[in-house]
Amino acid sequence: MTEQEKAMPEKAMRPEDITRLFVERSNAGDAAGVAALYEADAVLAYPPGARTVGREAIRELWERVLERRPRFEPEEPLPTLVSGDLALTSTPPRDGAGARAQVARRQPDGSWLRVLDQPEFVAPR
Repeated sequence: MTEQEKAMPEKAMRPEDITRLFVERSNAGDAAGVAALYEADAVLAYPPGARTVGREAIRELWERVLERRPRFEPEEPLPTLVSGDLALTSTPPRDGAGARAQVARRQPDGSWLRVLDQPEFVAPR
């Protein structure tokens, strides 16, 4: 492995890898690494009630979020649904309220990136 390959961040080779990498990079304070898990024109439904569009905007958002040094814990994923180059991943939050869901797309190199991210959804009462 070359030095350049060693310096490159790990790619998600399965859709489920994205969640693990998100937790690792967020806990390391790596906003650019978190943003690298998204396609260039991805849509993130965060902050609540708003949308953040594009990898650069996602990076800027995560820089602000990670300044507060939140701690993320891995969540057990629900079964992934795959159709061709698209995958739907989801995890139930530990508190049992709502759900998290993401759509990822297989890239030409075989890795996966998020296209749509609904990090938290609570049904209206």
